[in-house]
Amino acid sequence: MNDQITICGHVATDPKHHRTTSGLDITSFRLASQQRRYDQKQGSWVAQETNWYTVSAFRGLATASAASLVKGQRVIVLGRLRVRDWEQGERRGTSVDIEADHIGPDIGWQPKGAGESPAGAGAIPASAPSESTGSGSGSGTGEWASAPPQDTPF
Repeated sequence: MNDQITICGHVATDPKHHRTTSGLDITSFRLASQQRRYDQKQGSWVAQETNWYTVSAFRGLATASAASLVKGQRVIVLGRLRVRDWEQGERRGTSVDIEADHIGPDIGWQPKGAGESPAGAGAIPASAPSESTGSGSGSGTGEWASAPPQDTPF
């Protein structure tokens, strides 16, 4: 399978960067994408299943990703989807990978007034409020343009 895919999610692991013996730069990280829906009866957002992907970036994108991505950061990844079955002894599973062509911050999830530092832009602060109170432009008070999921594993 060689399908184009665009995924919005959180960087769930620290990006790992290495260079092959032939000089190819590679950066990889796990991406968690969790869908949410608004439950009108509860009056709140309800988290759905989390999908997990291994994202790999190569060459210049690998170098830029290693320098700018941080665990917890909300990003948009565009790339090629690779779904592979694997077997290791008695264990079997399916690996869902994305070979990234583009990676960028999801600015709809940045705290209001963010942008002072490109490294970590969009990262979820430890004291993030639970619901949105604004549109995403504002006074730098730490309010969110969109409310982050409450039960995220990262």
